[in-house]
Amino acid sequence: MAEGLLKHALAASNKGEGIVTSAGFGALVGHPPDPNACQLMIEKGIDISGYRACQLTKDMVRKADLVLVMESAHKIAIEESEPSAKGKVFRLGEWGGFDISDPYRQDLSAFVNTYNLIAQGIALWMPKL
Repeated sequence: MAEGLLKHALAASNKGEGIVTSAGFGALVGHPPDPNACQLMIEKGIDISGYRACQLTKDMVRKADLVLVMESAHKIAIEESEPSAKGKVFRLGEWGGFDISDPYRQDLSAFVNTYNLIAQGIALWMPKL
């Protein structure tokens, strides 16, 4: 959801799409998004059904200019495993002071809550990008 929303926000802002890639720590590699996420995003006019999960790698972190994570623990884990990441890893909710929990295996209301937090985080990041 975050990748789709950020790509959409960048395109709508005339800042260009940039290269936005999503990856996880314990990703179910090759799997599509949860049906709840797909449904919610389609309702918002964004189709994420073609996305397939991939695992975050050190090479991805090294090549990135900015790494946005959902939780403080993710930031710590990345910086510990790849010291060159320090200074470019931030929470998506950094400017609002919040973490965003993974709604995996939860009901639609959890996905709505996560969507709202992602949208809020992206709105706070956009003036800084």
